[in-house]
Amino acid sequence: MPLNTEVTRFLDELNHPLRQEIEVLRQIILEAEKSLTENIKWNGPNYAVGEEDRITMRIQPPKQIQLVFHRGAKVKEQPKEKLLKDDAGLLDWRTNDRAVASFKNLAVIEASRELLSRIVSEWIKSTL
Repeated sequence: MPLNTEVTRFLDELNHPLRQEIEVLRQIILEAEKSLTENIKWNGPNYAVGEEDRITMRIQPPKQIQLVFHRGAKVKEQPKEKLLKDDAGLLDWRTNDRAVASFKNLAVIEASRELLSRIVSEWIKSTL
């Protein structure tokens, strides 16, 4: 799925200090799972399958970028276990169906690229 031009325009207007990191994360997410569409939600890039939000990029405050993995805004019954396995510890689990990955710079993103791509793909499969 190509980058959404409205999201690009939104980011252009922000002049964010971690713009390069945001762009790399956008590419990783969209390449990892072709079913995702990109839009803006909560003042950052958001990724959905159909109308169901699944990953939201938290870009404020501009000290780091966080990817919030979730099952949408409405509270759902909690699964008994975490929705996917993360032996590498990239995800900080808030609940069994909500986790956050944090990135402070491009080097950390690049070092996590393959793992992050796998997590994105597995997250979408586990939340459909």
